[in-house]
Amino acid sequence: MNRTMITATNTLGQLQKQMDMISQNMANVDTTGFKRREASFTDLLFQEFQNQPYGNLEIGRLTPNGVRQGVGAKLGQTQMILRQGSIKTTDRPLDAAFTKEGQFFRVLVQNEDGAAVRFTRDGSFHLTPIADNELMLVTGDGHAVLDENNNPIYINGEPNNFAINENGQLTVAMANGTTQAFNLGVILANKPQFLEQKGGNLLGLPENMGQLGVAEEEIFTELNGPLRNEISIKQGALEQSNVEMSKEMTDLINVQRSYQFHSRAITMADQMMGLVNGIR
Repeated sequence: MNRTMITATNTLGQLQKQMDMISQNMANVDTTGFKRREASFTDLLFQEFQNQPYGNLEIGRLTPNGVRQGVGAKLGQTQMILRQGSIKTTDRPLDAAFTKEGQFFRVLVQNEDGAAVRFTRDGSFHLTPIADNELMLVTGDGHAVLDENNNPIYINGEPNNFAINENGQLTVAMANGTTQAFNLGVILANKPQFLEQKGGNLLGLPENMGQLGVAEEEIFTELNGPLRNEISIKQGALEQSNVEMSKEMTDLINVQRSYQFHSRAITMADQMMGLVNGIR
């Protein structure tokens, strides 16, 4: 296998990953609170060939000496774009939309490995009965919404009205005239590139935190106490996805053309090797 085939093959696998990422963005164009991702590429290792044995012949050269041959490109990073999505008014009391970038609700997910805290921008909340006269605040997928102390939110009695203020405080007016108040758990992502997509429009911390050498408090900040003044929520509205279909289609066409170019390079290299092997 010659160098042309090696270079093209290495890059093809990385282009396929970029196409998968773009496809995921397009599939979530109508997902509430979804944040698109962008890919950036870096060069793989390259070799330098000193084809000029006489340094005096290179005087005045503007480019580096020698000839450099690479072995392709790799996907360096997939970055989450936290740009604010458009706000859609629903007039539903239990719908809440962030109007600032980088803020997420905390929810509790139960899976086969136990309970885990996840983060989401989807503020479409619901109530599910737990026991007699006891309700729990959950997401559309049934995950418990957490308060500022990472505890599920339970409402005792028969609710009559709901109010969510700008700083994320949920006030429930009960049928008996009393009120119950809860502070929704909210975080601010400081380093969103460390957050992994866990499925179901949820984000979470990577499983290899120890190997990354980054602390949890560096990745996000819990907006509790005085920091709750930084929260910005609009009740009766939902944030739409920040995916722009026109941009994703343009990116997909560009990646497909790059994929075709490298596939053609492999075909040409194979034909050249066939000609050489056919020489008698």
